[in-house]
Amino acid sequence: MSTLKKDSGSPDKYDIFIRRIDHFQSLVEEKKNLQAKITFIQQEYQEKIRPLEEELAGIIKKLEANLSKLEGGVPQPAGTAKFSRGQLGMSIKDLLRANPQKTFKPREIAEGLNTKGTTVSLWFNKYGVNDPEIDRVPAGKDGKRFVYKIK
Repeated sequence: MSTLKKDSGSPDKYDIFIRRIDHFQSLVEEKKNLQAKITFIQQEYQEKIRPLEEELAGIIKKLEANLSKLEGGVPQPAGTAKFSRGQLGMSIKDLLRANPQKTFKPREIAEGLNTKGTTVSLWFNKYGVNDPEIDRVPAGKDGKRFVYKIK
């Protein structure tokens, strides 16, 4: 009988285990609550800042248009650059010549020329393959992607 009274009065290993789990579960709940609060505050922040960013972008466009008028030039369009026939290839080669030690992905070249990556990729697939000045280096899985550098 004395062992039963002793066991019932002090916590056994199961009671200790349950206490630890309860503590762990309370920490998990607290973490979830904090994550929810952070997400809510971030959404509020985005909702407040988005109109200001759009207004700033509009003002910058107006400033660029007015600046070009003051300089006597034609306002620059905000979109991508258009290249005439043969001009894209020369621009790509000039960019590659400016950095002969570096290899470029078509997307990086497009960003440097302010044009679309698909335009650059199409040029490389059509004309760049046979160009003796441009070195086409396989990259990525199975060599399906390429990076380019000047020879």
